[in-house]
Amino acid sequence: MNRRCNGWALLVALLTASGMSSFADAESAQKVRRIGYLSAPTRESVANGVDAFLHKLRDLGWVEGRNLEIEYRWADGNVDRLPTLAADLVQRNVELIVAPAGSAVLAAKQATTRIPIVMIFPTAPVEMKLVASLGHPGGNITGTTFTPGPGIFGKQLQLLKEMVPGISRVAFLGNPSDPEWTLVVREVEEAARSLGIRLQLLEARGPDDFDKAFAAMAREHAGALLVPGGSTFLVHRARLAELALKARLPTMYSFRESVESGGLMAYAVNMADFVGRSAIYVDKILKGARPADLPVEQPTQFELIVNIQTAKALGITVPPSLLQRADTVID
Repeated sequence: MNRRCNGWALLVALLTASGMSSFADAESAQKVRRIGYLSAPTRESVANGVDAFLHKLRDLGWVEGRNLEIEYRWADGNVDRLPTLAADLVQRNVELIVAPAGSAVLAAKQATTRIPIVMIFPTAPVEMKLVASLGHPGGNITGTTFTPGPGIFGKQLQLLKEMVPGISRVAFLGNPSDPEWTLVVREVEEAARSLGIRLQLLEARGPDDFDKAFAAMAREHAGALLVPGGSTFLVHRARLAELALKARLPTMYSFRESVESGGLMAYAVNMADFVGRSAIYVDKILKGARPADLPVEQPTQFELIVNIQTAKALGITVPPSLLQRADTVID
């Protein structure tokens, strides 16, 4: 009798323990995790990318407001604010920091070597010493790169020459506040030399510098304009497109959003899609993976976007061969 009672007692204890364990597992699964999102532009200017990021997180089981809390920090186009914003996220002890673009990644890196950082498309993560290598990042940073190398600038210039045959001088407008500026300049200069293009380097730290830059382009008789990726140019893309149209300058951009806002053309990674891919890294790290063990992903697909309305306003007839290769034509 005692043995039978002891057996029942043991069974009840096991069932109770099992139930408590299941309850504990369920409770753990619903634990709210807190991450940071550090970005140089405004939220409005990158809304498609943020939506793609959140959508992919939901697909992976992370729902903002349910089991995920995101501390957003926006620099509103001023990269100089990023170090302070990064330090604030570290002080709040978030579990992970998502950092789109090189300027945000660098600010996050300078703020912490402890908290995992998921970078999104910096131009040259190895050269900037953000990671040891793409295959073996090391440290607390991993994620995605913006380009597979400097070849993209050559492709952009080549497409510009195809759009406007005979151009020999191209203005290149960049922001020296971006930590990638020096590296990008070197790569663009190399690409221009290989195509026999003379490059006019111009700087703009913010929209107050745009008018001065376009006046310089007019003085030097630039035949076209190349605008790289950067938060300043993404936030103020409509203003840039307006100035380029007024100056009668065919312009190549690095974001499809710039063409949707009136720019002539872009050859670039689909930003929304690639920001969404960063959610996979967030998921893996929150589940215990180490950034040092997660290889950096490079884009393999690029898209060509052409705005026919802008071409007509500039008096340009888009070559049929270019239209056939375009992934998106805005008419």
